[in-house]
Amino acid sequence: MSTSSVQQITILGTGLIGASIGLALRAQGFSGRIAGWDKNPEEARIAQQNGALEQVADDPLATALSSDLIVLATPVMGILDWMERLAPVLRPGQLVTDVGSTKQKICERAATLFNRENRAGFLAGHPMAGKEVQGASHAEAELFRNAVWLFSSTPEKNIRPGTQALALEEKRRREWRGWVQRFGSRIVDVDPVRHDELCAWASHLPQMVGTALAALLEDEFGGSDAHREELREVGGRAMREMTRLGASPFSMWRDIAQTNTEPLAATLLALEQRLAHLRENLKQPELREEFERANRFRKRF
Repeated sequence: MSTSSVQQITILGTGLIGASIGLALRAQGFSGRIAGWDKNPEEARIAQQNGALEQVADDPLATALSSDLIVLATPVMGILDWMERLAPVLRPGQLVTDVGSTKQKICERAATLFNRENRAGFLAGHPMAGKEVQGASHAEAELFRNAVWLFSSTPEKNIRPGTQALALEEKRRREWRGWVQRFGSRIVDVDPVRHDELCAWASHLPQMVGTALAALLEDEFGGSDAHREELREVGGRAMREMTRLGASPFSMWRDIAQTNTEPLAATLLALEQRLAHLRENLKQPELREEFERANRFRKRF
């Protein structure tokens, strides 16, 4: 039985996703060293206290340099920044992966910084898992079970000669995908452009709808305790479910909006047009047709 090529992992960003990765690794039997760092030292401390990390890194660059695998688990802009900082110092054979919610800009940047001669490798990833709350205190080892974990390839601008370091990097790619499967996730490989288009519809649009609805209700009912209580009394499951995403953090969704602007704007425009169609046909047969379409979608989904 071959020895694992991944003996030390550094997680940069130890919030909900980063800390959950550490917990999932331990739960599935990873016996190597897990180090972590977060711009908020309290998040890293909580992650270590809860068993997601063995070590909180004082110097994240130095710790990454001594690691076999580096996981970038910050919002997208932070991932792009870490890529720039890590690429010049990491060695061939090391592997960097990420959990960013958009992929096109990350993969384009990776093609110039990684996956080339005398550079470390990069494997772009995105677990379709999370919560409307953030932070290491909400992390759990089972977060990724029954979730899809998307992987995207970077554009191949350079053909690297076969070397021992490249073979080691490839082994680490296979091992990381193996750990993801052990987390209980189903792996799907997807082109980065298509990734961003699909996620705009499947994830980013629902978030914006939930945010807009929650913000609208805050404007309409948030002005007085009596109005909020009145809404709370009559608001049932539909309102709670539709506004649940209103608790999501701006810091993550700001980066998604800035790096997936055009696909997300297109979905929002399509929804605006659909809502206008509903508004204009509240007393017309077209309203029934919309419900029939919605019912068909739910039956097939």
